[in-house]
Amino acid sequence: MANLKSLAKDTAIYGLSSIVARFINYLLVPIQTARFAASGGEYGIITNVYAYVSLLIILLTFGMETTFFRFMSKEGENPKKVYSTTLTMVMMTSVVSALLVLTFLHPIAAAVGYADHPEYVGVMYVTVAVDAFMAIPFAYLRYLHKPVKFAMLKIINILMNIALNILYLIVLPALKLNIFGIYDEQFTLNVAFVFYINLFCTVATLLMLGKEWMTMPFKIDKSTCKRMLSYTWPLLVMGLAGQLNQAASQILFPHFFDGSQADARAQLGIYGACIKIAMIMVMITQAFRFAYEPFVFGKSKDKDNRETYAQAMKYYLVFTLLAFLLVMGYLNILKFLIGESYWEGLRVVPIVMAAEIMFGVFFNLSFWYKLTDRTIWGAYFSGIGAVVLITIDVLLIPRFSYMACAWAGFAAYATSMILSYFIGQRYYPIAYPIKDMAVYTLIAILLFVGIQYANSQLSVWPALIVNTLLIGVFVAYVVKKDFPLSNIPVIGKYFKKQNK
Repeated sequence: MANLKSLAKDTAIYGLSSIVARFINYLLVPIQTARFAASGGEYGIITNVYAYVSLLIILLTFGMETTFFRFMSKEGENPKKVYSTTLTMVMMTSVVSALLVLTFLHPIAAAVGYADHPEYVGVMYVTVAVDAFMAIPFAYLRYLHKPVKFAMLKIINILMNIALNILYLIVLPALKLNIFGIYDEQFTLNVAFVFYINLFCTVATLLMLGKEWMTMPFKIDKSTCKRMLSYTWPLLVMGLAGQLNQAASQILFPHFFDGSQADARAQLGIYGACIKIAMIMVMITQAFRFAYEPFVFGKSKDKDNRETYAQAMKYYLVFTLLAFLLVMGYLNILKFLIGESYWEGLRVVPIVMAAEIMFGVFFNLSFWYKLTDRTIWGAYFSGIGAVVLITIDVLLIPRFSYMACAWAGFAAYATSMILSYFIGQRYYPIAYPIKDMAVYTLIAILLFVGIQYANSQLSVWPALIVNTLLIGVFVAYVVKKDFPLSNIPVIGKYFKKQNK
């Protein structure tokens, strides 16, 4: 239990910072969706470009974050050589690839549908290259157990982004000033500047991380490099396939939508805006991952590690189900995070959130092949999931528009999760509390049905009251069954022990 409390404490720090950062970042959604109407398609461009970005960041880091943690705690490895080698490899791939993209910018931009705006591609690729390199110093902060610095830098990055977006999208138009501060009655917004702002903030954050990389020798130890690459290449395949499950729909949508390019971008913008509401699940998964990776690898030699992993899985599921119910229960309030012209797409929110829960379970399950150095299995599972997603997208987008994207992600994550569980039990059996987890899931489903009924049959405020009571039922069951108030990090000391 002490180990779980330590994990919970780190997760709380990462989680709080992640939630604060994401919440601040959410301010971009109402700002951008208010300034760029759904019919204009500009937010569809943002959604499409960032889908490519999410894949490229995986490609350029090529699984080295997880590999870094594995080798930093691996017996016989020199941590200094591991960090230096990791830092140098990622830097080299980022710089070389950025130079190649800039050299062949116009044909690449044409290939992805932005022949008239190659600057979209150029500026965002440079941003991704910097982000990829920056991921390693951030991983080093996690290794050193410095969640506060990690969190503050992430939040500062987002605050800068928000401030500059407000300046460009709201302040300058209100004052009728262009980006050079010159009065201009005809000044119109250009979506490209959203990408330029992102690049500026990324470079500024990298400079603030200077202590973690400027003082390190950029040197590759050949022996260490060879061992790390052998371990990481399946993670690269797994990461790309896994990210395809999140990004492929936004990339494929304009190519398979049955309509004009303008309509495709408008519909994609609606989908992209609405799934932002569902991204609270990504926050929780990400916060858990930041704390869980160093925790798992550091604890891999303990005798009770499998029991701890099983309990961590249950608690993860409990809190993600609670998050699901909270979002669905207060969706009539949360929808104001996006412009009203995007509300027609809110029906994708429960589907996407359920998919993200399964992705989190899949992430928890993934440690059996990471700890046994069978990372190729992760590539298999994610690859099969990606095939499922792409197949559904290609077949159903022409008929069902963005609803096909939501269900494709659901099916893909379900496939990867189920395969990982059953094969993992063969190679690294863990006695997960399946019965308890099933009961929690069933209760959450029944309460969700009640919430949906209240939302459809009652006006806003009565529905919110009923939904709050339904969510309270879930919380009460959690407290009674598995999570006494005394176990809550920080505030738990104020409650009497309910369980030993």
